[in-house]
Amino acid sequence: MRTIEWDRGQVRLLDQRRLPVECVFLALDDYREVAGAIEGMAIRGAPAIGVAAAFGIALAARGSEAASPAELLADLERAAQVLQATRPTAVNLFWAIQRMLQCAQSAMARGADVGSIAGALLSEAQGLADEDVAINRQIGCYGVGVVPQGARILTHCNAGALATVDYGTALGVVRAAHEQGKQVHVFVDETRPRLQGARLTAWELRKEGIPMTLIADNTAGHLMRTGRIDLVLVGADRVAANGDVANKIGTYTLAVVAQENGIPFYVAAPTSSIDLSVSTGEAICIEERDLREVTHIAGVRIPPQGVEVYNPAFDVTPHRYLTAIITEKGIVCPPFAAGLQRVISG
Repeated sequence: MRTIEWDRGQVRLLDQRRLPVECVFLALDDYREVAGAIEGMAIRGAPAIGVAAAFGIALAARGSEAASPAELLADLERAAQVLQATRPTAVNLFWAIQRMLQCAQSAMARGADVGSIAGALLSEAQGLADEDVAINRQIGCYGVGVVPQGARILTHCNAGALATVDYGTALGVVRAAHEQGKQVHVFVDETRPRLQGARLTAWELRKEGIPMTLIADNTAGHLMRTGRIDLVLVGADRVAANGDVANKIGTYTLAVVAQENGIPFYVAAPTSSIDLSVSTGEAICIEERDLREVTHIAGVRIPPQGVEVYNPAFDVTPHRYLTAIITEKGIVCPPFAAGLQRVISG
């Protein structure tokens, strides 16, 4: 089941806010609706929002009333600005939009008319979606080699099929290991404040029949200290040139505790999440979200009125805490700067 696809002139995407209670798809026919779905986290996960933005640009082209290719490009650039403003940390969003704009510019250079440019953009967006699935499966093929038989894996947030078009990055590695009969068991952090682990990762693993145990976030350190975790496996929203990784808030804590206890810490991410223009993680923009994500659970306020709240969506894990980064072009080990340059160039 794909989380997002093009269906008869609309973008059809799984509303992840409704999981696991119900499986509901949204049908969107305007790029502004796509931007709202990304910002509101109906769709989330770096690869998935990149593809969603690409389909958003395709919708903008279809909805444009431009009389010339130049006017169409101006409309697309306005749509791009709206889509880029939704989630600032995940580099896939910007990468996909730039690829779509380059597609439009290339079509213009070939002398294509407005209709032909719109058709080319739809084909490009569909190609991005198909590529994402193939890339994730390749990440799984490389990553399965780091997973021992009977491994007890700790994961954080959701880096599965729901965070991509299908199959997943970190959970793609877990799936590949499960498919090989490695009898893995996954410990799933609930992942406060939006509970992507409890709601989404647990839902995915149950559907796949992969053994799992859900834990509170603050249980992870206890499990690592008492020898019940063999490796930590997470995704990434952006990887800096030196190997620093931005991922869901709480990832840094897990990496520090893993190193303290001699546990390998792996990041699984496509090369589209690698941003060589950012030298270190210190330069990555960290999104801050609605304070109600922290103060309310299922619409019920938990803390007293007037309490100060801080709600960053991501943190940065310095590269010194990483064992390796698993990409669709191979596994990158320290020194990360040279390895990341190699997989981007190769």
